[in-house]
Amino acid sequence: MTASDDVTVNIRRGVAVSPEVPRSRAPSIRDVARLAGVSHQTVSRVLNEHPSIRDETRDRVLRAMDTLNYVPNRAARALVTSRSRTIGVLARTVGEYGPTSSITAAQNEARDRGFLVTTTNIASSDPDAIVGGIRHLLDQHVEGIIVTASQVRVFDVLAGMGIGVPYVGLQSAESDPRAVDPAQFEGGRAATQHLIDLGHTEILHLAGPHDWIEADARMRGYLSAIVDADLRTHPPILGDWTADFGFRAGRELLRMRDFTAVFAANDHMAIGLIHACRDAGVDVPRDISVVGFDDIPLAAHVWPPLTTIHQDFEAIGRRAVSLLLDGGAAEPSALTVDTHLVARSSSGPVDPRFR
Repeated sequence: MTASDDVTVNIRRGVAVSPEVPRSRAPSIRDVARLAGVSHQTVSRVLNEHPSIRDETRDRVLRAMDTLNYVPNRAARALVTSRSRTIGVLARTVGEYGPTSSITAAQNEARDRGFLVTTTNIASSDPDAIVGGIRHLLDQHVEGIIVTASQVRVFDVLAGMGIGVPYVGLQSAESDPRAVDPAQFEGGRAATQHLIDLGHTEILHLAGPHDWIEADARMRGYLSAIVDADLRTHPPILGDWTADFGFRAGRELLRMRDFTAVFAANDHMAIGLIHACRDAGVDVPRDISVVGFDDIPLAAHVWPPLTTIHQDFEAIGRRAVSLLLDGGAAEPSALTVDTHLVARSSSGPVDPRFR
C-alpha cells in the first residue's frame, strides 16, 4: 500500500477505514461501501436482507456501518423494498395515562421487532377529522394501524375507506375480531359485583361517552351484575371521562341521595365524584362507596385511596403490535388482557341506615 492509496487499514476492526467523513454531512451508503470494500449495490442488498449475500460480506458491511454510525435512510429504503417498516397509531386523546401507556408499550414492542411507530391524533369524532387522520398515516406508507380511538364511528370510517393495510383496535373483541380485548365487560361486572357483595342494593353507574366501545362494554358489565342480583336498575349517566364531569355529576346526584354506591367508568370521573362528596360533607365510603376503572397511578394516592379495576396497559399495547404483525394468527386467549379488582378504602359495607 502506498501513501497515495486512499485507505488505511484498521487491524482491530478488520475493515478498511477511509478518510473521515466530513462533519458537514452524515455518512452515506457509498461511504459504507468504500469502507467495506464492496459496491454500493452490495450494501443495498445487505440492507434489504437479500438472500444472495454471503455471511462474510454481510458481516463486513455491518461492521462498516457500525464504524461510521451509519443510519439507513428509511424513506429511500421503502421506495426500494415497498416496505416502510412503520406502524401507525390513530389516537383520540393525547396525554391520558391509559392510552399513552399503551402507545409507549406499542412503540417498544415495535422497536424490538425492527419497526417504528408514528402517531396521529384526531381532535374530534367528526368523520372528516377521522378520514384526515387516517390519510395522514397512509401518506407515511404505514404497514398497519393500531386504533386507540376506540369509537364505533372510527371503525365505521376505516371499514368504508378500504385502506388496504391491516388494523387492530384496543377495545372489546366482541365488537371486532381484530382487537385486543382488555376484558372491559368482565371488569365492569367485577366492579359492580364488589359493591353488591358489600351489601349495596342502590348502585349508580357513571358511564363513558356514547359511541365509545369500552364505555359500552363496561356499562354492559354493570347491567349484567345488577340484573343477575335482581336489583333495581338505575339508568346509566353518560359522562365524558373527565374529573370535572364526575364533580358536576356528583353535586347533582347528592341532592337526591337515593343511592349508596357508584361505579364510575374510569378513575378520573370517580375522583371528581369523591371531590363532590367531600365538598358536600358526605363521607366516602361510610355514606357512599365509589369504585373506578383503569387503576391510574393517582388512584392509590387520592383520599380515600380509590378502589378500581386494574388494566395492564403495557400488555395491551404490546399485544396490539403482535396481533398486527402476526396477521391475526395468535390464539384468541393471547388477545385478551385480564382485568382485576384492586380494593382500597373508597368502598366499604353499606351503612345499616340504608339497609
